Amino acid sequence: MTFGIIAVSLIFMGLGMLVQYRLKSKFAEYSKVPTSSGLSGKEVAEKMLKDSGIYDVQVVSVDGFLSDHYNPLNKTVNLSPDVYAGTNVSAAAVAAHECGHAVQHATAYSMLMLRSRLVPAVKISSTLSQWVIIIGLGMLGFGGGNQTVLLIGIILFAVTTLFSVITLPVEFDASARALVWLDNARITTDTEHTKAKDALKWAALTYVVAALASIAMLVQYILIYQGRSRD
Repeated sequence: MTFGIIAVSLIFMGLGMLVQYRLKSKFAEYSKVPTSSGLSGKEVAEKMLKDSGIYDVQVVSVDGFLSDHYNPLNKTVNLSPDVYAGTNVSAAAVAAHECGHAVQHATAYSMLMLRSRLVPAVKISSTLSQWVIIIGLGMLGFGGGNQTVLLIGIILFAVTTLFSVITLPVEFDASARALVWLDNARITTDTEHTKAKDALKWAALTYVVAALASIAMLVQYILIYQGRSRD
């Protein structure tokens, strides 16, 4: 079973690297395509917020590459330098996507609210689960492991898996909101809109791979637990 864990880890690590590579290449490709509107990512974000009736969210620039995110705690849309100043399809798509999260927050979108409520538990489970599972499996040289400890580790890991699954509709919905607004606000032409949709598709796939990897690992741990329970 430990071979199964290693195999699953390697498979999804490879998939994750492939998707990340494609995402970066798509971002670079569409960064060379200027939008007909000529708006920067910052201006796109500010316009979408205004059009959505949101006036208490700030758009700020943060360091990093593709480090863009919405922070519901201080109500900020944080854009990486390339997105913040960019006047291209990639910048418009990413800026609108992050504002999609701000709209979700303002409208109390159910899946976002559920994910937010899970954050404190995930902070604990993501830190402890792997160590508890390793101890439960007896991989630190402390005997043959412990079924109760292993079960606790699996439950902790299940919390992080649930979080990754709930993240999927949140990300898909934010992209859908972004694409509808980009079209309605005439920020992108039909050709540009297709490219924006493609860029956001690859961004979403990173979350899909992460969720599938977490589910696959959880299944492996459960199978190990069941196998040892029958011994």
